[in-house]
Amino acid sequence: MKSATSLLLGAALATVFFLLYTSVCRDLGDGPRRSPPPRWAQEHVAASAVAASRIVDAEQGTLPARQEEAVVPRDEQTDRTAARSGGGATTEHRQDEQKIVMPSSQQNTVVAAAAAAWPQQDLADLLRRAATAERTVLMTAINEAWAAPGSFLDLFLESFRHGEGTEQLVQHLLVVAMDGKAFERCNAVHPFCYWFRVDGMDFAAEQSYMKGDYLEMMWRRNRFQQTILELGYTFLFTDVDILWFRSPFPHISPTAEVVMSSDFFVGDPNSVGNYPNGGLLYVRSCDSSVRFYKYWQSSRARFPGMHEQFVFDRIVKEGLPANVGTKVQFLDTDRFGGFCQHGKDLGKICTMHANCCVGLHNKLFDLGNVLEDWKTYKARVAVGNMEYFSWRVPGRCIH
Repeated sequence: MKSATSLLLGAALATVFFLLYTSVCRDLGDGPRRSPPPRWAQEHVAASAVAASRIVDAEQGTLPARQEEAVVPRDEQTDRTAARSGGGATTEHRQDEQKIVMPSSQQNTVVAAAAAAWPQQDLADLLRRAATAERTVLMTAINEAWAAPGSFLDLFLESFRHGEGTEQLVQHLLVVAMDGKAFERCNAVHPFCYWFRVDGMDFAAEQSYMKGDYLEMMWRRNRFQQTILELGYTFLFTDVDILWFRSPFPHISPTAEVVMSSDFFVGDPNSVGNYPNGGLLYVRSCDSSVRFYKYWQSSRARFPGMHEQFVFDRIVKEGLPANVGTKVQFLDTDRFGGFCQHGKDLGKICTMHANCCVGLHNKLFDLGNVLEDWKTYKARVAVGNMEYFSWRVPGRCIH
């Protein structure tokens, strides 16, 4: 019995070794077998190949590179793979999977390639061509999300065409693009565009209030405004989610130094009790205003994690140092309204701001209605209909 068992065991072992031997020989004959690379490695290689292709295109001047287009979102890749295989990954599985994005070094390479596709601009020359005879420019800032067709930039420019005496103002508008796609779009619709390049930062997506790159974008914009003053130009900065119906300049004193719009206006333009909103900001180029900007920038360190509008409010309420000596004033919301607070008389309104409103689509919806209301008002006035007419409220944000 023991002998038979030994024979069976020996036969089994021999069979195993034989199968192992033939398998090894087969593998050696075909070359060493390799397991497929992990999925994240495949994605990284694919992303690198696409990015490299786009960099070549950018160097040839065919398009500015854009890192979001170089990588397919992980959830989409999962869905496509599941569709090809006839199966489907569950939501739970997709949530558990690690989302791989392009390494920051590769992002910087792609952004640098996009920048190389456009020559460095001469800001002083651009300001000279855009400014009025009094060296005053209008300015706004856009990113890709705000500049896309049908987004804020289109509505903004359309409002100038339908305003009273505003069509010529747009000839003095400098549009500051925060990314390559916004710059490309601006050049398609407007003559004065400047790409404000920031190494390692991506301002292309919709910027949520106080999240992501929002803070840095606001402070970089603030420093850019200081540069305009230092070059000797007075500016009236306007957010791109503001519609223009009449010129603000008749309501701003020529001796004013810093004048900001308000979320809520308390009735006195000189009161520090007003609630400031930097969406509309007039600053006259002079030594005092440059000192104010330097003090504003340096005060950021005292309020870490806060945006420039918060710091503005704090330093104005504290009282500016005597060596700064800048006079700060605020605009009346009856003429310079917003969704927070606005006048109802369309015969007085100059601008309307989509403030106190969260979300690009909500802002666009209400601003679209505001522009249509303005067109209706103008059509009524043109035929002598002076009956009371005001904004359609409530909207998604405006009340």
